[in-house]
Amino acid sequence: MPLFFLFILIPVIEIALFIQVGGLIGLWPTIGLVLLSAAIGSVLIRSQGGRALLEVQQSFRTLSDPTRPLAHGVMILFAGMLLLTPGFFTDTLGLLLLIPAVRDWVMRRASRHVKVSRTGFGFDAGREPRHGWPGREDDVIDGDYVVQDDPYTTRDDIELPAPKADDPKPGRNRPSGWTRPD
Repeated sequence: MPLFFLFILIPVIEIALFIQVGGLIGLWPTIGLVLLSAAIGSVLIRSQGGRALLEVQQSFRTLSDPTRPLAHGVMILFAGMLLLTPGFFTDTLGLLLLIPAVRDWVMRRASRHVKVSRTGFGFDAGREPRHGWPGREDDVIDGDYVVQDDPYTTRDDIELPAPKADDPKPGRNRPSGWTRPD
């Protein structure tokens, strides 16, 4: 229900702001401000989005927690959607989300409502772990296996084709380890 009120309230706020600003500065300057804010916002999003992508890549390279850069990237994307939506209220919200300190504040507020647990795969956090969950010491995996000879090291009765002289990748004519030679 709160989402429904947002869909009603935001357009009403935007219309009221258009009327107020248009009454103060006129129609064409109002339209010019909306277009200018969309252009400036798209430039800022491109630069900050690229920076956020580099931070995510760096966190993966250093094997550090990518939560912050990913959350910032999502908020920058949301800011872009707000800036491309015509209106002064959505533009103000979008520009605020482009400020890193504001994004950190939003992330701290949102983290109060997020519960992370390791009780199962996916989003079924309330269920007990299924049998075979890694980390339980009493789990036993029972299985059958067959030992097969490696055809390249133990069998002498197989003749492998010689590489062609014009082959750009010598040694690629051998069968892969996943197939059996006939």
